[in-house]
Amino acid sequence: MDKDKACALLKEIRVLQEDRCRSEAAQLRLIAQLNELGERTKGVPAELALGLAITENAAVKQIALAEALVTRLPSTLEAMESGTIDTYKASKIVDATVVLTDAKAREVDLVMAGRLAGKNPQSLRRAVRRVVARIDPDGHATRTRHRRRDRKVTLLPRGEGMSTLILDLPAELGAAIYTRTDRDAHALNIAGETRTLDQLRADVLTDRCLWERGTRRNLHAEVHLYVDLTTLAGLNNNPAELAGTGPIPAWLARDIANNPASTWHRIVTDPTTATPIDVSRRTYRSPTALDGHIRVPNPECNHPGCYRPIQLGDSTETNPRYYCKHHKKLKNHPSWTYTHNLDGTLTVTTPAKAVYRSTRGGD
Repeated sequence: MDKDKACALLKEIRVLQEDRCRSEAAQLRLIAQLNELGERTKGVPAELALGLAITENAAVKQIALAEALVTRLPSTLEAMESGTIDTYKASKIVDATVVLTDAKAREVDLVMAGRLAGKNPQSLRRAVRRVVARIDPDGHATRTRHRRRDRKVTLLPRGEGMSTLILDLPAELGAAIYTRTDRDAHALNIAGETRTLDQLRADVLTDRCLWERGTRRNLHAEVHLYVDLTTLAGLNNNPAELAGTGPIPAWLARDIANNPASTWHRIVTDPTTATPIDVSRRTYRSPTALDGHIRVPNPECNHPGCYRPIQLGDSTETNPRYYCKHHKKLKNHPSWTYTHNLDGTLTVTTPAKAVYRSTRGGD
């Protein structure tokens, strides 16, 4: 690769991206004006749908997005106008704040204003959810209780002999099922195995659902729960963190940590500094000294924008588990440079000489 040419192309692409963000922001302002001019009646989406050759459902979503940005999230809209984020990224903030009052939505908007640059959509979604949980802890706790009632299984036919099975589950159960399935799939991925890991995961879960009912097997998954000491003691209700998933309310963290039948790996943190001060030994596989050093301060992959739990990768004395398996391979590629800084951050330099900084945990 001609690195200088690649760098120039990347700069040109970014300029076009910034121009597109500004254009989308201008369009959303006009859509909000059109909605106001039409007195926010049902005829406005129909008019917009015809004008843009889109469905009315898509037009309704565009109008809702425009209204939210203009009335509740002005800083997010300004970020679009500066070329920092596009419509898709802005929608992640809108979606996360739709449950809030106007006042609290504006609080989130102000906090997020300085955290938008350089984040991909997944990073933005996770960051804004964390801010929403902190600004509206009671509402977040209540909504979490209500959402857990919505657990369900959905089957979607996909054609060509395939279907998609969707499980809407409480976060800790979903994480545990995936971790256990992934571990068993890796155990089967031995020499001579022709199936991919994705196929193995699907086969493992299928076998368990269809043919293992009633069997007696001692299989347990590890899920890392980060909760501060005062929350665990019931003295406050700060949100906790479920590695690989994101924030969960205090009541659920205490439920997981104190459940007598729990197999979770509990990590108690200092409420002021977030420094781990206790690692629960109530697991079915005691963490080694290396695991204790790596896993506790770094529950997720350090690569910018990646949130895979690092316990899904491999770890040795010479190759510590700072990354998920995918990004560990990328780190070892000669065109990529990973530098761990003294302040705990990570600097990544890509083949096109672009530099990114990860502040893992500081979203």
